[in-house]
Amino acid sequence: MNMRRVFPAVMVALLASLTSAHAAAQPTDMFSISGTVVNAKEGGPLSKVRLVVSDVRNSENLQSLLTGEDGRFKFRVRAGKYSLQAAKRGYISSAYNQHEQYSTAIVAGAGLNSENLKFRMSPAAVLSGKVLDDAGDPVRDASITLYREDHRSGVSRIRTFRKSKTDDQGYYEFTPLEDGTYFISAMATPWYAFRPSRGEGKIEGADENPSLDVAYPITFYAGATESDEATPIPIRGGDRLDVDIHLAPVPALHFVFHVDGDPTRAFQTPVLQKPVFDGFDYVQSGDVRMLSPGTYESAGVAAGRYVIGTQGGEGRDSEIELANDGQEIENAPQTPAVEVRASVQVAGENVLPAKLELALRNSNQKLAAWSSVDEKGNASFAVVPGRYVVLAGSPGKAYSVARISFGGVQTAGRLINVPTASTLNLSLTLVGGAVTVEGVAKRASQPVPGAMIVLIPKDPETDKDMFRRDQSDSDGSFALQGVIPGTYTIIAIEDGWDLDWAKPGVIAGYGRNGRSVTIGSQETGTLKLKQPIEVQPK
Repeated sequence: MNMRRVFPAVMVALLASLTSAHAAAQPTDMFSISGTVVNAKEGGPLSKVRLVVSDVRNSENLQSLLTGEDGRFKFRVRAGKYSLQAAKRGYISSAYNQHEQYSTAIVAGAGLNSENLKFRMSPAAVLSGKVLDDAGDPVRDASITLYREDHRSGVSRIRTFRKSKTDDQGYYEFTPLEDGTYFISAMATPWYAFRPSRGEGKIEGADENPSLDVAYPITFYAGATESDEATPIPIRGGDRLDVDIHLAPVPALHFVFHVDGDPTRAFQTPVLQKPVFDGFDYVQSGDVRMLSPGTYESAGVAAGRYVIGTQGGEGRDSEIELANDGQEIENAPQTPAVEVRASVQVAGENVLPAKLELALRNSNQKLAAWSSVDEKGNASFAVVPGRYVVLAGSPGKAYSVARISFGGVQTAGRLINVPTASTLNLSLTLVGGAVTVEGVAKRASQPVPGAMIVLIPKDPETDKDMFRRDQSDSDGSFALQGVIPGTYTIIAIEDGWDLDWAKPGVIAGYGRNGRSVTIGSQETGTLKLKQPIEVQPK
């Protein structure tokens, strides 16, 4: 069951009324949802846990209670499907058997087992420590970034999770934290750093002590200055880890940046980013001053790999290696950008959806450009020549590109090749995800709760946005929503949440034992699978 919408609605309703009344019912109409809440790490029962059970189809229909000393709970409900959430100070609030935004709903009714549940709650972890300089003194106001490894996109990624600042004692703290693998970095400027004024790489009036012209490189635990050498921090429920980061000053580099384009254009100052794991962190680059129109000097930067661009300028970002003091960098002319103009229509819909957006994904699987579609169905991008996948979507509904027409030629699919030209005009036909696929996950004819259900598109490499997932409920049922027309394979994997399920090489083996399903271009409503999906081991 997808919890993105259910959990917030439940909590709002709970705050509005914890005593929401239920219509009177005869005992024969009622069923029990019962079990015990336990500490996921130690296994013992948990008392005074706030539990909320709510009807999946009507989140305002809810009940709430506190567990006793034995951790037991029991609700009386009508036949139906219910979400079950738990909250307790010092523990991670979660839904029953939750993984990412998915959980297992409890199905109550005749012949169904909704009793003797074991609700495992993970105690919250704490990661704290100090940032210290080379003398062992605390570094105040340092920027701390916590990164976390996740599989939400189907491929293992390490992304920024939270940010913080050290206090006047150099202390930081992150809590509550769930189980996972984390990384941490610190970025600061030495309080005593002095930047001598330079021009065109020559010192105009050097300071008496040039050794004060220093910088702290972005530093990861434990001591690495590049993210691919950072030490991972495994965290499990209830951990209280103390992790200090030690900053060591290095000679600061001054570099000269020449802006490509109109030198009179304002705000074209250099902007530095540091490649960090699967993203970028902006770098505190010290002082920036204009030496002449179109030429800037930046001071106080540690040597290393960076991505540099301009604030407010027309030049595109480029990767550089800063190694020498006084290094000169040209924002060199690159292949001219091509303006891609797109006119959009949606098959079967007379009115364009609100807040419809298009995006182009490059061969590195990154978004190269995106644009909102106006009320006339037009959008435009500026990208360098290359091969792109065209993506579409809106907040209320999933969309995909069914056909592309350009130069009088119509093609199926979403791939385009942007040639070297001034403009490229496209006509796009979109289809919306209007189908829900429902089924049951079983093993040896018995329903399996908590399995990861994956809908694999025919071309998983190109159609990454057409994957759908869910988690099977207590009766093994699942519902894959917003499915785009196309041909798919449905699989069920037990405990597969840490798999790189979007990688063709990983998912292919499971797909051979899956079930094929085709969604027609005009199909809407719900497609119920007649045969169960066999649950496979990870």
